Amino acid sequence: MVAAFAAAFMSTVGTQLNWGASYLVNDLYRRFIRKDGSERHYVNASQVATVMLTIISAIVTWYMDSIAGAWKLLIATGAGTGLVLILRWYWWRINAWSEVSSMAAAFVVSILLQTAFHLDSDDPVQFAYIILITVAITTAVWLTVTMLTAPESEATLLRFYRKVRPSPFGWKPLRKLAPEVPVSHDLGWNLADWLAGCVLIYGALFGIGKVILLEYATGAGFLAVAAAAGAFIYWDLSRRGWASVME
Repeated sequence: MVAAFAAAFMSTVGTQLNWGASYLVNDLYRRFIRKDGSERHYVNASQVATVMLTIISAIVTWYMDSIAGAWKLLIATGAGTGLVLILRWYWWRINAWSEVSSMAAAFVVSILLQTAFHLDSDDPVQFAYIILITVAITTAVWLTVTMLTAPESEATLLRFYRKVRPSPFGWKPLRKLAPEVPVSHDLGWNLADWLAGCVLIYGALFGIGKVILLEYATGAGFLAVAAAAGAFIYWDLSRRGWASVME
């Protein structure tokens, strides 16, 4: 049992370290700082990033008192980034700097509120203030950065528009450049598919968990709901011709 828990823990830690190093090297360092390095150079950079993330994680973990504290830290430092991550599918003007600035602003603002302004995340009211203030400032920052920086290249935007076929409301400039792409007005159905996807994931998670705990009837119910949600998504995407697009 101890070995199983240790293996699960290390697999999660390894995944997060590799994931973080990948973001730092491929999405930040390679794209904006050093564009002409060799593959060996980027491998070395990823090793440095992994060691750096390990040290920072160890320091942060040392000061953590509970798992709840870790979750509150993650929620606070990520507040305000959700909107830009969603809007990148619906507004052509979102670029890489929009996302980078939102993450940086959310982290800085939430930390300052808890250190310089002494708002306590353990107090529900003060934690709500942390979230609301962080979201407001972060949104203002990434909107400003978006307007002050150049959009993604036209080729990249057209490739995305042709493949994803987003709602034309926020993609009007690209819609004019790609008249061959069928105009989709299925925002309501897309929202329904999103809700069904959430039901599918959570139904499967809870269903499998209940089966493992020998609560077969409850588990079967959750799994049936998950299967129904999956069937709804398949039916909707098939009738709209998305199966051929995905292939």
